[in-house]
Amino acid sequence: MKKKPASALSREAEAFIEMLSAERGASTNTEAAYRADLKNLETFLVRRKQKPVTADTAALRAYLKSLDYLGMTPRTVARRLSVIRQFFRFLLAERLREDDPASTLDSPRLGRPLPKVLSRVEVDRLIEAAQAKGAEDGGRMETLLEILYGTGLRVSELVTLPLAAADRDPTMLVVRGKGDKDRQVPLSDPARVAIAKWLHMRAAALAEGETSRFLFPSRGRTGHLTRQRFAQLLKESALVAGIDPARVSPHVLRHAFASHLLEAGADLRSVQLMLGHADIATTQIYTHIMPEKLRSLVEDSQSRSRSSKARSPSSGTCRTRATSTSPRRSCACRTGCTSSCVRPTPS
Repeated sequence: MKKKPASALSREAEAFIEMLSAERGASTNTEAAYRADLKNLETFLVRRKQKPVTADTAALRAYLKSLDYLGMTPRTVARRLSVIRQFFRFLLAERLREDDPASTLDSPRLGRPLPKVLSRVEVDRLIEAAQAKGAEDGGRMETLLEILYGTGLRVSELVTLPLAAADRDPTMLVVRGKGDKDRQVPLSDPARVAIAKWLHMRAAALAEGETSRFLFPSRGRTGHLTRQRFAQLLKESALVAGIDPARVSPHVLRHAFASHLLEAGADLRSVQLMLGHADIATTQIYTHIMPEKLRSLVEDSQSRSRSSKARSPSSGTCRTRATSTSPRRSCACRTGCTSSCVRPTPS
């Protein structure tokens, strides 16, 4: 018996998705998430014999209550509520409705989860696990880890890096992030060394006459390593490194990048620019996982920087030097050292 194809979204929802792409530059992943959330809402409304242009506040409240009944976390409910609010504001703006039934909906109470991070030692172990694997797979994984931890890229930005980004041993990466906005991120020395080694392996791995515009090519549909596959490989490396795989994800390494930079004395504004955060309040959450004394130093530095022109990340020479016995790290140098990286690592 053949499966029935999934029914399409309403015309109104399709128009909203199109607007997200055309006007806000939403990524493919963002569009897919919005589409899934709207499909779930519309399926619920159909059971109540309603649709987006006729749904009332009571129906939307019942939908949110059903999510709670299904055991969804407050954060997931809040995300879906955000989509609903944007959608009905769009319908009102486009005069497809005369009112906004989502305007009076209450947001669920949210705690503020702190970012999960790995220690510098644990990051080293992950990279060493990739190095021990050797060959092309190990070389690719080492390069992915060095770039991710050395720049704080989002995983979607990492796996879609173009080959051109690695041309001529770059000291900076130009990254296209959310909303198709470009930003510059300094590359650490270990990342540059890993990229140079990977380029030789990459050339040998491609079949004769085969070309790819991606730094991490794949024979799959996308033409590049997928974020899902990279996440799987990362958990495999965690197992080898003796780290609980549940604690490791691409985003956890992005958190580690930001946290370790701040611990090394980088200012919030520089870290914000490198992460591509639109709002510095998003970056400030990393100060909550720092020791109290160090947090006050970072926040005091940020207060002073508001009165002067914000400095952008620099790829200049790091002014810190290793004081520990480990030959692998001097401070946050692996994490894309900035001109503000002045705190020496404790011995």
